Amino acid sequence: MRAAQGVEVKSFDQPEETRPFQGKGSAKIVHMAGRTVSLGTFEPGWRWSTNLQPIAGTPSCQMSHLGYVLQGSMRITMDDGSQVVITPGEMVAIPPGHDAEVTSDEPCVFLDVGEIEEYAKPH
Repeated sequence: MRAAQGVEVKSFDQPEETRPFQGKGSAKIVHMAGRTVSLGTFEPGWRWSTNLQPIAGTPSCQMSHLGYVLQGSMRITMDDGSQVVITPGEMVAIPPGHDAEVTSDEPCVFLDVGEIEEYAKPH
């Protein structure tokens, strides 16, 4: 980490932690200004209920996400059945209570600054 008068500089090229999904991707983690920031790479075929539910142990994702899609696309399905597909260049705020799946033929790369301190972290 480089710092100048309280400025923090970090890189996902040297993450402080990498949290693998159960197949099909991982999240690179850095901690900035007291927050956890994630750069997730979700491979084609990735689905939360298949690749992260076993880690989380909850029926749906209970994390809040605030992020930006850099590449690929992903369908978010809320517990009430409503859906939205997120694509590159879009910002999204996703409340707890959802499933998600990659819908593109390329990895979905997602920068997440939400409340993800425990995301994909084995307990």
